[in-house]
Amino acid sequence: MNKSLLKFITDFGPLLIFFTIYYKSGNNLSVAIPPLIVATLIAILISYVIERKIPYLPLVGGVIISVFGGLTLYFDNPVFLYMKPTIINIIFAIILYVGKTFLNKNFLKYFFQNAFQISEMGWDKLNNRWMIFFIFLALINELVWRTQTEVIWVNFKVWGILPITFIFTAFQIPLINKHKI
Repeated sequence: MNKSLLKFITDFGPLLIFFTIYYKSGNNLSVAIPPLIVATLIAILISYVIERKIPYLPLVGGVIISVFGGLTLYFDNPVFLYMKPTIINIIFAIILYVGKTFLNKNFLKYFFQNAFQISEMGWDKLNNRWMIFFIFLALINELVWRTQTEVIWVNFKVWGILPITFIFTAFQIPLINKHKI
């Protein structure tokens, strides 16, 4: 099987399973969360078997989904799941900030240096943009889950955050081309 297709399936398969079960169960988070956790862990295992290494970002995501999904189920309170995207995005923003400011290390460059080569100034600008974007995603998630219904929030996670992220990423292409080495 094509590795990029497999990566797509392992990245988005658990999400597709979650939404399918969520909608078929009459919008019941308690029914949809366990399959999401299991599917995420299986996706990480498949990635490990194929790549022979544990992918860091899916692993972190899997741990966070398991913890927050488990808390949601244990306390029967969806707030834990609602806050997960906020916490993940804040963590990513902090990692980028601390890495560049205090450790003098651009973690974005560390993860994507094999994908493209750009100047240090380009990496710094890209790092700052992503840091601000992660904060924006955290704030918009807070706004949506605190002011809208659960169904709207669930739909926003797929039909809002995902397209916004793709659009933001596409808008970074001119910066990358400008600073390409």
